[in-house]
Amino acid sequence: MSDLRIAAERSSRIDPINFYQGPVMHARMSPVHHRFSYSVFSILIDLDHLEDIDQESPLFSVNRFNVMSFYERDHGPRDGSSLSRYARELFKESGVDLEGGTVRLLCYPRIFGYVFDPLSVYFAYDRQGALVGLLYEVRNTFGEHHTYVAPIKPGEQNEAGIRQETKKRFFVSPFNPVEMTYRFRIHPPDQTVGLRILVTDGADPVLAATFHGTFLRFSSLSVLRLCLTIPFLTLKIIGGIHVEALRLWIKGMRLKSRPKPPAPSSVIGNE
Repeated sequence: MSDLRIAAERSSRIDPINFYQGPVMHARMSPVHHRFSYSVFSILIDLDHLEDIDQESPLFSVNRFNVMSFYERDHGPRDGSSLSRYARELFKESGVDLEGGTVRLLCYPRIFGYVFDPLSVYFAYDRQGALVGLLYEVRNTFGEHHTYVAPIKPGEQNEAGIRQETKKRFFVSPFNPVEMTYRFRIHPPDQTVGLRILVTDGADPVLAATFHGTFLRFSSLSVLRLCLTIPFLTLKIIGGIHVEALRLWIKGMRLKSRPKPPAPSSVIGNE
């Protein structure tokens, strides 16, 4: 059995919910240099077992308020409908059948009812446990969102992870135009998870954003520990976005006009 298949099957046996804790880093290379990093944590949650997850800890709830919580209406169509069904329908439309498989979502949880999630990633596994597709769900500070549907094609995945590329379709940073390219490099969740997005303008790199998280088993103790060590996760993210935007403006960056948002989703490779 290949190392890739072993990793896929191991990841498919991860508990229905777990944490990944580690640094987020942003580095701008052009037209000014700017870099920052801060510590965050994400949950990896099995969208097909939300009712069971709701009973895992008195400090964590699904679709209802708690110290830490997960709401389906924070993602997908934002109407509180089933995210598992939403993801499966998007994949089916792109030619990926997840019958018998699983869908897991890597995202930020709500802390005392609040969350802002700039990027959430759905990992789709087939019935054999192999990773067959991803959804990159992007949100901006204007309340808009867009999902890039990314079936894994031959040659995109090896022992080093997954490499995918798409034209940018959605306005995110007020300092960047839409006419750019995303280059994704993903290390699927196991004992670690890794996300890297390189934003390019033609062949020139403009911005890199990364998250490298280390596995932490879900429990009431880990919920409490994370809430005590990083108690203002959402405020940290929102505050960081605006503080760094001010620093970029001081360095001479100027705002771009915001275009009309695109359709809710697009399939990578169908540009």
